Amino acid sequence: QVQVVDTGGGLVQAGDSLRLSCAASGRTFSLYAMGWFRQSPGQEREFVAAIRWSGDSTYYADSVKGRFAISRDNAKNTMYLQMNSLKPEDTAVYYCAAVSQANWANVFSAGAYDYWGQGTQVTVSS
Repeated sequence: QVQVVDTGGGLVQAGDSLRLSCAASGRTFSLYAMGWFRQSPGQEREFVAAIRWSGDSTYYADSVKGRFAISRDNAKNTMYLQMNSLKPEDTAVYYCAAVSQANWANVFSAGAYDYWGQGTQVTVSS
């Protein structure tokens, strides 16, 4: 079992920055790839970013590429999502999630993930 808790959401203005954190506990954090997803009302949960267990490989959705940066600190069992140049369309509940490293090829799919945080609301006003 891995427990993940995502924090750091809030209300910001367009163009501002925000950093989300995801703290993990339980089984060895470094055994898992980690990802961020987001979900707006009436929309499906969509992939935002993912990072390999070692931190040496990352993927981003096209909509956030160049603005968001995912990172992890295995010594602290924590993952981060630095969000810059935020836009109103980034408004959503953001979820961190953990997936077995063996399932790295499927990190774009929410269904591949084993453990989820409770979500943190990000609201970007125009």
